[in-house]
Amino acid sequence: FLANFRNADPPFYTISLTDVLSGNIPPELMTDRVVLVGSTAPSLKDIFYTSYNGGLASQRINPISGVELHGHIASQILSATLDGRALLQVWPEPLENVWILVWSFAGAVMSWKVRSPTKSGGLLLLTGGGLFGVCYLAFLGGWWIPFVPPLIALGVSAIAIISHIAHLEGELQKSKEFLNSVINSIPDPIFVKDKDYRWVVLNEAYCQFIGHSKEELLEKTESEVLPTSQAYEFRAQDELTFATNGSQESEGELTNAQGYTYNVAMKRTLHQDGAGNLFLVGVIHDITHRKRMEEELRRTAAELVQSNAELRQAGDNWRQIAYHDPLTGLPNRKLFQEQLIQALEWAETNDHVVALLFLDLDGFKTINDTAGHVVGDLLLKSVAQRLKGCLRGSDTVARLGGDEFVVILPGIPDIQVGRVAKKILDTLAQPFVIQSKTVSVTTSIGISLYPFDGKGFEQLIVEADQAMYRSKESGKNQYTFAGHEPSFASVEDN
Repeated sequence: FLANFRNADPPFYTISLTDVLSGNIPPELMTDRVVLVGSTAPSLKDIFYTSYNGGLASQRINPISGVELHGHIASQILSATLDGRALLQVWPEPLENVWILVWSFAGAVMSWKVRSPTKSGGLLLLTGGGLFGVCYLAFLGGWWIPFVPPLIALGVSAIAIISHIAHLEGELQKSKEFLNSVINSIPDPIFVKDKDYRWVVLNEAYCQFIGHSKEELLEKTESEVLPTSQAYEFRAQDELTFATNGSQESEGELTNAQGYTYNVAMKRTLHQDGAGNLFLVGVIHDITHRKRMEEELRRTAAELVQSNAELRQAGDNWRQIAYHDPLTGLPNRKLFQEQLIQALEWAETNDHVVALLFLDLDGFKTINDTAGHVVGDLLLKSVAQRLKGCLRGSDTVARLGGDEFVVILPGIPDIQVGRVAKKILDTLAQPFVIQSKTVSVTTSIGISLYPFDGKGFEQLIVEADQAMYRSKESGKNQYTFAGHEPSFASVEDN
């Protein structure tokens, strides 16, 4: 730049010493000028090559002598001094520091993005060449821009980042090797995923379980191996684990490479290695056998429930048959006796009266013989329905057989027994319509009262039965007390 080689024409006069000594040079040409004396003889080999010694199209190169080079330099210095300008312009020191920091940052970012020593080296050479080009173009424009400091900063920052990445990768590799040594000793399938949900560590049990080799699985995600629905479910659980920064437990299905579907239970937890890398560690338990056992138990339990229901139904049917009259559905003699005993025990404990009514239909045999057994059976059913309509919910009506019925009235005041008997007589005296035929019957009733007519159920039955026969002998269609007739009975009857 000082030689001003931007211009091919020299900014000075060149004269020979012979012309000076012979007086051929005007004096004014030498006045107020800097005179450089030197030899231009090629034999002295005091020559220099510049960019203006030749051209691209020229095959000849014309070097200049040392004195001519000095002439260029002196001319440039004097011209800059007389014009009051700087030979080269430079940046302020803060701006140069920023310039160096920019290239240092560029080297760090480049190496961090590439993350490969080989590629980083190539990019470093290209970037250094770009830096040189920028500085050279600025130099030609009269600016001095630092080149060596930013080049050093570029290289140092790139090397530092590459070294740091190599250290991290080394630590990561150590972590993987440690994890591999640990998890391969565990019989349960175990996997480790990075933050991108890729498998980075797998034990042999996992590879055997899923049916793929370790090379086929590493650096891949479940969506590349498993069915879509299963991969979606597992990804959702992984995302939840990373989001909550905790552990997650779940159950699901996993289909291996052979198409066999397992029932699995998974536990996922997050772990951080020494380099700060976060990993998801999952443990799989094969619960297929357990699920099958649970399903078998559920099926067995359902069968037991059904069997119990059938047994209860059978028991109910048996009880219905054993304790109820098959024609009318009323309690039979056996159930009647049990309920009478219970009523008497309750009455004894609570000091109450129990009334027992013994009923016999008047003229039923004639109807049965003339109209037929079918009409007779239907008449008995209708009588049973009317009897139930005359009684309270706590009362009991039973059929002993043939046309004989009994009624138990527990806890009834003795003065109201006659009213109930009268209601039964009036109700049964109403005509029955059986198969479009009108049938009429009356009833004779015998009544025994606990504790007045006896305290045992057999004695009460005998007393009521005998009272019923007295009603028939007295003209039928009436009721008769066995012995104890309540006060105001006639009033109640009216």
